[in-house]
Amino acid sequence: MTAMPTAAFPAPIAADAIPSFADYEADAHGRGFDEVMERVWQPGTHVSTHGHPFAVEALMVQGELTLTIGGETRVLRRGDRFTLTHDQPHEEQYGTEGATYWVARRHAAD
Repeated sequence: MTAMPTAAFPAPIAADAIPSFADYEADAHGRGFDEVMERVWQPGTHVSTHGHPFAVEALMVQGELTLTIGGETRVLRRGDRFTLTHDQPHEEQYGTEGATYWVARRHAAD
């Protein structure tokens, strides 16, 4: 039996193919996400290991985020995407310019 992955890092979106926020929001709602927002993080912000009572699908639009999940660390920049399952532990470190990403949340348990 293969263990389910702790996180997904879908293929990035090319910079010239990133949708508008309105299109991102409409697509996410159409796929069953109940909340969509833009998150803006200040430079150097560190968020220690935590989870959320919702599933996440996000698209980086500016800056840099170092995301650690289950011992795997990835540096994410414009066009990179990530997903987290409901209550999945992860740690965040934002770069020297901060970061902005669009996030869709699904509050019902996966």
